[in-house]
Amino acid sequence: MLFSLHPDYPADPLLQDLVERLRDYLDGELAAYEAEHDVTPGTPITRTLLEPVWRRSRELGFYGIHLPPDLGGQGLTYTQLAALKEEIGASGRVLGHSVLGEMGGPLRVGDILAGATPHQLDTYFLPVVRGERACCFSLTETDAGSDVRAMRTVAVPEPGGYRLTGHKVFSSAGPVADFAIVIARMDGTEKTFSAFVVDLDSPGCQVTDGATPMSGEHIESDIVLENCFVSAANLLGREGDGLLLGLGRVNVNRLLHCPSVLGMARRAIALTLDRVRTRTVGGAPLADLQSVQHKLADLATEFYAARAMTYAALTDLDTGTVPRLEAFMCKYFVAESAFRILDQAVQIHGKEGLTQGNEVEFLFRKVRMFRVLTGTTEIQKNGIAKLLLRRGD
Repeated sequence: MLFSLHPDYPADPLLQDLVERLRDYLDGELAAYEAEHDVTPGTPITRTLLEPVWRRSRELGFYGIHLPPDLGGQGLTYTQLAALKEEIGASGRVLGHSVLGEMGGPLRVGDILAGATPHQLDTYFLPVVRGERACCFSLTETDAGSDVRAMRTVAVPEPGGYRLTGHKVFSSAGPVADFAIVIARMDGTEKTFSAFVVDLDSPGCQVTDGATPMSGEHIESDIVLENCFVSAANLLGREGDGLLLGLGRVNVNRLLHCPSVLGMARRAIALTLDRVRTRTVGGAPLADLQSVQHKLADLATEFYAARAMTYAALTDLDTGTVPRLEAFMCKYFVAESAFRILDQAVQIHGKEGLTQGNEVEFLFRKVRMFRVLTGTTEIQKNGIAKLLLRRGD
């Protein structure tokens, strides 16, 4: 894997074609759509804004492209999907999250499709694949983030279904979702959790504005449940499968989030190279300063190392090996490396890098979040150490 800020894939003609077409769409139609609607990272996300992107992305074959052909996708490998996610991260497009279906779409559903009943597929998940409905995933609570087993949302069985009561936070895509996949503790237990499909217009369910993250994006909601009835037909899997479903999804996402962050780091490096070539100090470009050149060398080397280890782990995942240790390592290293890259990018940009509205400043805030999301750096280190100590080699 050679270093490049504009990677090609000559050994994979399908991926090469997809990447080229995706770049054309991101830099062409989608960029024009964002300009027409004056979209910025702080623009409130609405269905009216996103639905045209879902439809057009599906027409072009990108929306749900990772799914098997019988569901309208191309059955991409994890490595191929990662390359597309990296391109979106590197594009600078605000609505890029809706091209493959991360904002309430097929990527948000994840592997749940494989375990859904025919009723659940027809009523909920296939309409999501078609861009007709949207969903969110509700696992986190105020006092149950990294320690998900501390959740207090409870499901009380009753004839025909369950009554759910609790308060979920950081439900990404909540503002545009029709239903949520909610993980709840079974009443009378401390360690048994189940997953439910909850219609967000159900009596006893309220969607409220979530906290605005430091990135300034309005993509989160709180899901407040008060004696909300959920039909037995909306139980995902069996009672007690909730954490397996929820954490299994997190384990895959831990690795698949890395290419998106690598894309943002790649974007920052490209912007920084443009900056040092055009910004003059004392009559000469910043690029002539050895101190700046050394910083550029650090940025590129960190990016290359983080990208190489991520795609190595993805290759293992594609062969059927579950790289649990490596996924922890990738999340840890990519998060910290991307943060260091953005920190230096801001430094090199100077005052411009500190100004809201500057893309590097936004990327700094966005990347900083990744050191916490899908498990903090400290949680990744715990996982690495635990797995190392269990190994016999």
